[in-house]
Amino acid sequence: MAKLNIVLHEPEIPANTGNIGRTCVATGTRLHLIEPLGFRLNEKAIKRAGMDYWKDLDVTTYLDYEDFLKKNPGAKIYYATTKAPRTYAEVEFEEDCYIMFGKESGGIPEEILLENQATAIRIPMIGDIRSLNLSNSVAVILYEALRQHQFDHMQLEGQLTKYHWKE
Repeated sequence: MAKLNIVLHEPEIPANTGNIGRTCVATGTRLHLIEPLGFRLNEKAIKRAGMDYWKDLDVTTYLDYEDFLKKNPGAKIYYATTKAPRTYAEVEFEEDCYIMFGKESGGIPEEILLENQATAIRIPMIGDIRSLNLSNSVAVILYEALRQHQFDHMQLEGQLTKYHWKE
């Protein structure tokens, strides 16, 4: 089973982190939060956005980026940024890889990106748009990684509530 990891580097907006947490629970993905956070983890806004799923979230926090690297030695990390030279569709996401996203106001620090150009990825956009919403960006790239692993641990069929699908 592919086990993926989402990393948020200094997230600032609790609703985004809550939404990302809910997406992680729905996909069996681990969430890693690198401090400082722009909110407290017990805030109502996170729980509201993550709804009642937050208690089921596999989440780990780290003091800083160095602490994250120290506690995840050898991790294959993809760095999602609007500044990357290639798109997320150009890479093959390995099992147990980490996909890092930066804070809403500034992204991942450029010093980190410069050291990791080979694994920096972007979502294509038109025009001069600054970026997509953080929780949307996580969903776009995470679901591509899951698709590459054939959604191997996920429910692939849904059922109607009042009716049955015709065969």
